Formats: sequence, C-alpha cells, structure tokens
Amino acid sequence: MTDDSGTNVLDDLEWRGLVAHSTDRDALRAALGEGGVRFYVGFDPTAPSLHMGNLVQLTTARRLQDAGHSPYILVGGATGMIGDPRDSGERVLNTVETVKDWTERVRRQVAPFVSLEGPHAATLVNNYDWTEHLSVLDFLRDIGKHFPVNRMLARDVVRSRLEDGISYTEFSYVLLQSMDYLNLYREHGVTLQFGGSDQWGNLTGGVELIRRSDGGKAHAFATPLITKADGTKYGKTEGGALWLDPEMLSPYAFYQFWLNVEDDQVGHLLRVFTFLSVQEIEDLERQTEEKPFLRAGQKALAEAVTTYVHGAAETERIKAASAALFGSGDLGELSPATLAAALREAGAVHADKGTGIVDLFVAAGLAKSKGEARRTVAEGGAYLNNVRVEDPDFVPGDADLVAGSWLVLRRGKRKLAGVELG
Repeated sequence: MTDDSGTNVLDDLEWRGLVAHSTDRDALRAALGEGGVRFYVGFDPTAPSLHMGNLVQLTTARRLQDAGHSPYILVGGATGMIGDPRDSGERVLNTVETVKDWTERVRRQVAPFVSLEGPHAATLVNNYDWTEHLSVLDFLRDIGKHFPVNRMLARDVVRSRLEDGISYTEFSYVLLQSMDYLNLYREHGVTLQFGGSDQWGNLTGGVELIRRSDGGKAHAFATPLITKADGTKYGKTEGGALWLDPEMLSPYAFYQFWLNVEDDQVGHLLRVFTFLSVQEIEDLERQTEEKPFLRAGQKALAEAVTTYVHGAAETERIKAASAALFGSGDLGELSPATLAAALREAGAVHADKGTGIVDLFVAAGLAKSKGEARRTVAEGGAYLNNVRVEDPDFVPGDADLVAGSWLVLRRGKRKLAGVELG
C-alpha cells in the first residue's frame, strides 16, 4: 500500500537504510503496494530482555503496520530452546524453565511496540505451539527432505564453524525457522518475513521451503546490522548491552546513550529508530552539520527513542533530572529512582556520614587531591546540590541529603558526581 503522497513503504524503508538484502525487489515492492500484506518477524528468548538490535525489527514492524500491513510477532519458545548458530561458537543451552520464563517476558515486552487493535492489528504467536507435539519422523519427512545439505553447509555461519565444530542442533536451526514461515504461510496467509542481516540464510530458507513444499510465493528482506562509523557494533553501554527492560538498564542510562552518539551517526540513527519525517530528519542533519555544539540531532534522537521505548512521562522525568543536575531545575522534585539512576550514570560513590566536602570531592573523582579540592572551593567552582560551597571545612548533614541518601556534587558547569551517604 502507498501513503497519501503515493510513496511505497519499501521506498521509505530503503531511504532509512533498512533494507540490506531482499528477495525479488520488484515483486516485493508490488506486493507491498497492492494491498495489505501479512508479515512476520521473530524474537528468540535467548536473554531475559530484548536489546537495541531487536528494536530495529520492532520499529520496522511498526512502520509496515502503519503503512497498512498486518504484523505477526513471533516469540520463539521452541527456537529459543536451541538458539541460532553464532560465529563465536556453540551456545550454552538454557533450561526449559528459563526459556519459558524468558519467552513470557519477551512476549510482554514486544506487545506495546505494535498496535493490537484495528484493521491491521498485530497477532502474537509462539512457535512452541506448533512444534511441541511434532514427531522427529514427521519433521524429517515433511521439512528435512526439502533442505539440500550442500546448501546448508554453504551458509556463512556454518562454513565459519566447520573447522572448530558445530552441533547438529545448531546446524538444524534453519529448518525450524523455515518451518515457522511455512506454518504461518499455511495457517495465516503470511507472505513476508524480515529480520537482521545475520538471519538472511534463515529468511531465504523459509522462502525456499514454501516454494518447494507448497509451490507458494513468499518474500523476505533483511535489515542491516547497526554499526558505528568505524564498523564496530552498537548496542553496548559501559554496563553491558543496551537492554530495553528498565530493570536491566535504567531509562536514564538509555536516554544518555542516544544523547551521546557521534555527530556523523546521528542522521543514520534518526532514520532507523525514529518516526520523524524525511523533512524533520534532514533539518536535524543540517543543524548537526552546521551547529554541532547545539546537539539538536542527539537531543531529538534521545527524546524520540526513549519516548517510544519507555513512554513520554518517563522521558519528561529524565529531561527534568538532566536539567536539575546541572542547576536548571529543582533536585527535590525528582523521584528517588530517577535521581539515583542519573547519578549512577554520571558517576557515583559511597561515603560515610560525617565526611567533609573536600574529602567528598576527592572520593567522587572531582578533584585529584585535597589541595585541589580546597582551591576549587576557594575559586567558587564547587557546588553541593546546585548551591555554591564557600567553606572548605563544611560537612554535609542529613538536611543536605536529596532523595533520602544522596548528595549531588558538581565542579564548574559540567563535571558532576553523586555521593550516596550511608
């Protein structure tokens, strides 16, 4: 289907850099332009939360849904038992109980990213439902017979693992994912699958299975891996992966990640992860190039993505915290959780009650020595809870604590640290 301007959704996806590979492009474009297509994207529960890479697929699914196509969001309760083969080596198999728990967590996590109502409502499915009672003999006869071993061996990830070894379990993963596509094609009329470019072999395997087994026509495309300008992967913070679960990565830390991306990556990330228009993104790209010190692109990116993942109310709390920490807001109005997350992201230490301000500045890393800390106070550059410290012998007390146990220290305008007294 096309939008009001006559633009096919595939054109928008390509403009945003979201199509790394595809089956017959003209046929795919025609299918997406002729009417509502039922499509699917899958998420294996190999961790208790989705992450930045999965967010590419979730936003792409929403773009297709907004263009009039119907999503089937698959959570891999079955494929999660095995895990897709990786270049780095064999996966450690998780327990059945763990996979079931993670499956439910991921199912709850994906639901808010697509609309479950309306004429193009999303459908959530679990591939465990159609594999639980499938016999080995039926699987080998009905699915395995359509997969030439020489083609399976030619897959990049398999070829790279042959020397060190790959288990039959992981070698067979492509059959399971292809069977998912065949089942959704037969039972729901799904004719399009997409996923990350590292899944391309699995995506085309499903297309081929539908053709070989049913003589059907299906489509697939792959989104590119998101990398930095130097080619290294995104998705990591100092604390680990860029998780979408707020219990695994605070919304404040999530916001700060996007706020601190490189200037030369802002435009690309705005295209991939936001729903801003072409004109809005091109305007932000111009501002970033002409006035990078304003960080207009980063601010728009951080606000848009954090709002999409964590909601508008949480985003406003984060922005208020950022302003308050640097003197433009009231620290007392921040929730304890938001303040604690912000200070831990900025850099936080523990100290005993009764510790003087000079020792606190040294402990927090805002001064290299007591002498330097005293000079900072004397020069008017030391702040406690956004109030200038004038006495180097000052000892903060209970009345100075914010959110129950915190002190906010700042040196100058931009150097910030938190101290949790205990």
